[in-house]
Amino acid sequence: MVEVVWQWQVVRRTTKEVEFPTSDRLREDAEMNIESPVPSNHCHVALRAGFAGSGKPVFETLPARAVGPGSYELTGSPGMVEGCAAGDLLKIDADGLFQIERRGPNLCIQAFGEPPFDAESLESLTSAFVPLGGLVEAPADRRFIVVTVPAAAGFPAVEAVMETWIAGVRVLVEWGFSNVFGPDGEPLNWWQASEA
Repeated sequence: MVEVVWQWQVVRRTTKEVEFPTSDRLREDAEMNIESPVPSNHCHVALRAGFAGSGKPVFETLPARAVGPGSYELTGSPGMVEGCAAGDLLKIDADGLFQIERRGPNLCIQAFGEPPFDAESLESLTSAFVPLGGLVEAPADRRFIVVTVPAAAGFPAVEAVMETWIAGVRVLVEWGFSNVFGPDGEPLNWWQASEA
């Protein structure tokens, strides 16, 4: 089994100041966690992304929250796997194949750059998605970028951000929505149910 684990470089902008705990507070938190550990349902899941040239399956590991036997809510959007986004509830089998049990509220956009994106490109896309409530992530080598944005932002607004951004970058970009179309290219229309 080939498993690919991406180290994400998360770029976030916030308008709030962050209060960092004092060293005494950190010590108290550490003691609390050691003395009374709280069971966590946060985990990672391996979704099958495809097959390597050798024929072996390739998996993408994503953060998730266990909600039941074999059921997980994704807490991060995939960079290689298509058909899902952060917020979706998935039923995952032992082979890394999944079925959507419930769609979340998010679109997943995957962008690939040749050569890889530079830090400025990543920063400019991050800034552009702030007004839409989007989260922009990339692995450390920035070969690709993943955007998680609420479907409520609307397709025209998302497409406008992407097209404006592409016009300003110095690499060849291929991008698309990874959870909007089915295998035959037909729109899935799951976002219409969430608008009703």
